[in-house]
Amino acid sequence: MQRKGMLRQWFLPYFKKHRGVVAVDLLCAALTTLNEIVLPMLVRQITAVALDDFSRLTLRLVLTLAAIYGSLKLLDVIAGYYMIYVGHSMGVMIEKDMREDMFAHLMRVPFSYYDNTKVGQLMSRITTDLFDIAEFSHHCPEEFFIFGIKICVSFGFLCTINLPLTAAAFVLLPFMFFGTMYFRRRMRRVFKERREIAGDVNAKTENALLGIRVVKSFSGEDAESAQFNEESARLSGVQRASYRYMARLNAMVRLFDGLMYVVMLFLGGLFVMKKQITTADYTAYFLYVGMLIAAIKRIVEFTEQFEKGMTGIERFAEVMTIEPEPGYDGAPDALDEVRGEIVFRDVTFSYDREKGDVLEHLNLTVAPGENVAVVGPSGSGKTTMCSLISRFYDLSSGVITLDGKDIRSLSLASLRGAVGVVEQDVYLFSGTVADNIGYGKPGATHEEIRRAAQLAGADSFIEKLPQKYDTFVGERGVMLSGGQKQRISIARVFLKNPPVLILDEATSALDNESEQLVKQSLRALSVGRTTFTIAHRLSTIRHASRILVLTENGIEEEGTHEALLALGGIYAKLYRGME
Repeated sequence: MQRKGMLRQWFLPYFKKHRGVVAVDLLCAALTTLNEIVLPMLVRQITAVALDDFSRLTLRLVLTLAAIYGSLKLLDVIAGYYMIYVGHSMGVMIEKDMREDMFAHLMRVPFSYYDNTKVGQLMSRITTDLFDIAEFSHHCPEEFFIFGIKICVSFGFLCTINLPLTAAAFVLLPFMFFGTMYFRRRMRRVFKERREIAGDVNAKTENALLGIRVVKSFSGEDAESAQFNEESARLSGVQRASYRYMARLNAMVRLFDGLMYVVMLFLGGLFVMKKQITTADYTAYFLYVGMLIAAIKRIVEFTEQFEKGMTGIERFAEVMTIEPEPGYDGAPDALDEVRGEIVFRDVTFSYDREKGDVLEHLNLTVAPGENVAVVGPSGSGKTTMCSLISRFYDLSSGVITLDGKDIRSLSLASLRGAVGVVEQDVYLFSGTVADNIGYGKPGATHEEIRRAAQLAGADSFIEKLPQKYDTFVGERGVMLSGGQKQRISIARVFLKNPPVLILDEATSALDNESEQLVKQSLRALSVGRTTFTIAHRLSTIRHASRILVLTENGIEEEGTHEALLALGGIYAKLYRGME
């Protein structure tokens, strides 16, 4: 995307909300610049009077000029306060709006996006990138506006003093401009690469710290440190490259401003000798050229922040242009009374076309309230099949219906509100026990939360916790055992009360005692609901009303536990192999 189009689409809508603040901010910028512009004129006036007739340099004149500058300086103080406080606050509000929009968008992008994206990269985009955009949004208009005023005023004033000298000095500016553009293009590439590597460092840090128990249990501290050091060295390398370009840019500017001063000293000195320019004008000329060069240096120094901001906007746009999951907006159908009939009709699905289909021409009808177990070898598509019901992934072809309605015609909120999932890998949010159970029904009362915990068999151990339902569970629930976490997740689904239930290896990681407790909770949870149970432990699904044996060839066997044993096929071999 071209930078102009990108700014117009992804930055200006946020910026325009604060146009009033921007207008006042630019007015304040003009006032602070006025203070610098007037000073050389005042010095010129004093110098001219002193050299022409020293007796005319009275106390009254000096006090008048000092009062003029003092008044302008007072305005400069007030304007500077506004620019720093209100201007930065505007940047913070733009950052807030963009951060909230990005987070909301990330909640709506397809599930498959997270399969191939590092969370650390997203964290970098939503924090560091947006902070740099905030700084860019405030400083960019100011810096270029101030630079424009200074270069126009100084050029106009210098031309009135001596046009040939001004032309000789300003002829160097185009070379400085093109040199700046050359280095900016290279800095842009390096800054983007730096952001991406910084995201990798964040991702590596997150993985190591969240998996610290595994790291320590396998004595992997040194290996993790070595991998982190490798990423850190990559980041340091690209940072050094960015500073190398900045140093070259700075050196180029210093070279040209030195040449400008050389021209001023030599040609200016000649003009003074020939009396083509007065001493007072020459003094003011030097002050204006110094102001101009200072403005150029400031713009060059701002180049780093400018490129950081533009890179941040580019990375913001990359996220915001990802198509959200279809079904969040505009889906015409919603579910009212859900019976729970699930039908797969000629369903084919693949994560990657080049790697082949995971499911191919799958047909299945599950009656309302039926308890269906799905077994089979790893990689046969058991979890994938159930994930398609919640539309975490879209079908390659075929149709899945819920109560006769194509799930693609339903809003995602309506569809997923009808489906509850209990997984092997329980995720608990950093918060209290009540917060985690209450996630199943926003706004639930304490009594509703406690009732759900009782149904899940979790109330007994929760009441023994230090603060009971207000006990903090720690990051990812580390303060609780595996069985306790699983029962809290079941309580969460009880509170949600969905008509369709998916149990994905919900007990496979538990010890025997915890497994028995959780199995009791799951049996209670599945009563009256259409239930899909994915299990490796075949003993846990003996009482399912129907068992499906799913292989890479599709559903090869189905029936009750007893019927499949009598058949003597794949299920019988799997079951006897576990005895």
